[in-house]
Amino acid sequence: MELDERKKQILYAVIKTYLDTGEPVGSRTISKYAELNISPATIRNEMADLEELGYLMQPHTSAGRIPSDKGYRFYVDRMLEDEKKEVEEMKEILVEKADKMERLLKQVAKSLAVNTNYATMISAPQTHRNKLKFIQLSKMDATRIIVVIVAEGNLIKNQIIETEDAIDDETLLKLNILLNTNLSGLTVEEINLGMIAKMKEQAGIHSEIVSYIIDAVGEAIKPDDDLEIYTSGANNIFKYPELSDNAKASEIINAFEEKKQLTEIVYETMQKDESDSKGIQVYIGEESPVDNMKDCSVVTATYELDEGMKGTIGIIGPKRMDYDKVVKTLKSITGQLDSIYKKK
Repeated sequence: MELDERKKQILYAVIKTYLDTGEPVGSRTISKYAELNISPATIRNEMADLEELGYLMQPHTSAGRIPSDKGYRFYVDRMLEDEKKEVEEMKEILVEKADKMERLLKQVAKSLAVNTNYATMISAPQTHRNKLKFIQLSKMDATRIIVVIVAEGNLIKNQIIETEDAIDDETLLKLNILLNTNLSGLTVEEINLGMIAKMKEQAGIHSEIVSYIIDAVGEAIKPDDDLEIYTSGANNIFKYPELSDNAKASEIINAFEEKKQLTEIVYETMQKDESDSKGIQVYIGEESPVDNMKDCSVVTATYELDEGMKGTIGIIGPKRMDYDKVVKTLKSITGQLDSIYKKK
């Protein structure tokens, strides 16, 4: 028999309450769920039907009800289905956002190069001090669990964990609840040893699984090492006689083409931004983080998009660059970037 929506809501509420309290659940307790808005008498009748259908059990004549294996199966399937739907929706949003982001950053790099007559770069944003949204554990088979970790910025990471012993659905459900209750909303820096020890103690014989998942969470919400950088206007270097010497110009152009050296500018800017929050960094000649740019000046700024996503914008030119114009341009674009991104 297919459960109607009211029975599903009541069953879900009973199981959730039982998981929280460990005590048999009565109709009066369930009637306090504001979203149900159903009388205790009606709930009693529905719970009797659910017992008859095998979803609930009554351990004692006068006691409330507890879930049966069939009831747990309903709860787990519904929970995983809801979370799978949320993950799929997030993936779609993420692909759309990434495409929009790439177009915008390429446009910004090109616009800055045209506006300043210098070479420009902009790094894709990374999420710093990223907060965990939720963890979803699902069984692949008897001894393999897939862990889906969702963090702010719609960042999604998957990992498969091998277990020595088979994990049943009820244990998996309890681990889901344990991990999400303790970790949701935290950054990796906020997950401390005391918290981990407490979770491992609560997990009992499954403490090793908690350790694996904590490691996976730390890996998922740390900044990404694979940094995307967009550049424009490298040929503007040839407009300045002091940089247009074949050897010097070639080194600078190579740095822009390979992009690997440009990551040094990004990391240095981010580090300085976190320590002194000045916003604009100016590197003159030998101060440059990139060896091939010791004859240049490099001016950088940190931009921030929603949900704490930060990136670096850099302008590279001769030491006699128009610093006033460059700094004003960078301040203007970093101030506008978030609103431009949201409008696109």
